[in-house]
Amino acid sequence: MVTSTGWFYWALLSAVFAALTAIFAKVGIQGVDSDLATLIRTAIIIVVLSAFVAYTGKWANPLELSPKTWLFLGLSGLATGASWVCYFRALKIGDASKVAPVDKLSLVLVAVFAFTFLGERPSLREWSGIAMVAGGVLLLAFKR
Repeated sequence: MVTSTGWFYWALLSAVFAALTAIFAKVGIQGVDSDLATLIRTAIIIVVLSAFVAYTGKWANPLELSPKTWLFLGLSGLATGASWVCYFRALKIGDASKVAPVDKLSLVLVAVFAFTFLGERPSLREWSGIAMVAGGVLLLAFKR
């Protein structure tokens, strides 16, 4: 079975931007409350994404979306907001080089949640990689 690898390049760019997010945020939150910093970042995201959606002609009437779509996008938004608040607070008091790897424990949790709730079945090779990420996170989190 042939699969598209186009997703990989987008995911790689996501990783690059996520890394830059940690570095820029660590510098940007100096002397600022982490919750206020999260609000400012979110406002910028809203403006930039709104312009992007309008410019690319991807605007659609949100009222035409299904209730299920609204529910799960809403839950995703709440989870994202909670994640950002926690991430910025962790960056405020910890080193970016320690906070970011622990944050990436999300990779392990996504695999477990996808297995449990979405019926995804990673291969033994993939589970091995996921376990190595978990081990790396624990090694970084509990080093002396």
